[in-house]
Amino acid sequence: MNNGTGQVDETLARYSDLLFGTAITVYVVAAFLFFGALAAVRGRKLEERELVAAGAGSASGSDAVRVPGRVAGPPKRTFGEKLGNMGLPVVYVGLVAHIASIVLRAIATERAPWGNMYEFVSMTCAAGVLAALIILRKPEHRALLSFVLLPVVLLMFIAGRWLYTQATPVVPALKSYWLAVHVSIISVSSGILMVSGVASILYLMKMRWASNPADDTSSARPGLGGALRRIVDHIPAAENLDRLAYKTVVVGFPLFGLGVICGAIWAEAAWGRFWGWDPKETVSFIAWVIYAAYLHARATAGWRNTAAAWINVAGFVAMLFNLFIINLVVSGLHSYAGL
Repeated sequence: MNNGTGQVDETLARYSDLLFGTAITVYVVAAFLFFGALAAVRGRKLEERELVAAGAGSASGSDAVRVPGRVAGPPKRTFGEKLGNMGLPVVYVGLVAHIASIVLRAIATERAPWGNMYEFVSMTCAAGVLAALIILRKPEHRALLSFVLLPVVLLMFIAGRWLYTQATPVVPALKSYWLAVHVSIISVSSGILMVSGVASILYLMKMRWASNPADDTSSARPGLGGALRRIVDHIPAAENLDRLAYKTVVVGFPLFGLGVICGAIWAEAAWGRFWGWDPKETVSFIAWVIYAAYLHARATAGWRNTAAAWINVAGFVAMLFNLFIINLVVSGLHSYAGL
């Protein structure tokens, strides 16, 4: 164990890495199950249309399909619904493995487990999955978890493949209780805002195809484009996606602002100034302004729909730019976090 000697429990660190890889694998399985659930919706809709047509064509309407003396039972669950129900516990298993990976990393190093880029990305992704499970808890929204799991798996793969850092004590500059406060708040808010960004992207895709009826034939075309169109056709209505994106930003935005304020307080204690326009600070402020503009746009006539969604996507892009480009390419005071 560390115990103030700088040593790390290598066994726990190794188990943490194994659980991290397990979480990625489980998330991939869950994403396939949810995509399968979305793809199966088409068969369900065709069946419902056929039943409606049969009822409308009869003389007595819907009464014609009723059998006297027979009590109608609950409708059978479709194959898509079964896949969606299977996917939910799989996500829970992945999240438990993911959180266990973070906890073991903390125990192995005896510090907050977000002292470098690998750990920060892991924490952010775990927060995003947890936020998605809460926000998309309704059965009709559950399949949207697949679109949240896609960036989560991608970010975790990048973190494990290129950003991985051995479990070690943090550098002296990060030995502060503000590491646990500031970085954890930023990480959790980033995960929540990731869910909002995904919802706005899906909203824009729905609106684009809804406003271009000529593109309807694209769903019949072979290839990735046609498959993507068929899947997006079966996600919730654009209005629901817009509402989900807005409610998520309402939660994530003040948390992100609180994280920036905590960072400024930590900067004053560490560097003797609250704000110095360091690249990380600057882009964080830009992202905060973009999300503030999004909330303002949602309350302004003429900006509530597509224009506001584009602003939200711009905020999501700014967050990703701040996470990767600023930390890995641009030199600044925050560069000591390293990989």
